[in-house]
Amino acid sequence: MRRAHLEKLQLCDALERIADTLPRVDCLACLAAANAIVPLLRNIHQYEETVIFPAYEAALTSSDANLASTRRLRAEHVEDECFAGEVTEILLAIGHGEKVDNAEAVGFMLRGFFESLRRHIAFEREHVLPMIGVVD
Repeated sequence: MRRAHLEKLQLCDALERIADTLPRVDCLACLAAANAIVPLLRNIHQYEETVIFPAYEAALTSSDANLASTRRLRAEHVEDECFAGEVTEILLAIGHGEKVDNAEAVGFMLRGFFESLRRHIAFEREHVLPMIGVVD
C-alpha cells in the first residue's frame, strides 16, 4: 500500500504542477500524466478492493462493523475512474498542442481530481490501514 499511495501522490503532485503553471503548459508532462492516470488508478483500485478492503472488513469487530466506509470507498473508486477519463482527455489534448482556452476551468478540474485522490488516501491511512496492521 505504501507504494500505491506514493504513486498516487506523485501523480497528484504532477497534476498540481500542471495546474499551477496554466496557461503555460509542459506538453510532455501533460502526456505523461494522461498516460499514467487510468492504468494507475485501475491497478490500485483492483488491489484495494480485492485485498485491502476485505482485510479491513474482516478486522472490524461487531461493535465497529460499519461497512459503509468500504462501500463509500468503492463508490469513490468508480467516481475517480470516471473523472480520470475526463482529466486524461483534457491532458491528451493539451499535450498534443491544443490551446488552453480557459486555464481557470482546467486548473479547477485538475485540482478537484487530485484533491479527491489525496482525501481518499488520507482516509485510508487514518482509518483502514491501521485496522489491518499496515503502516504507511
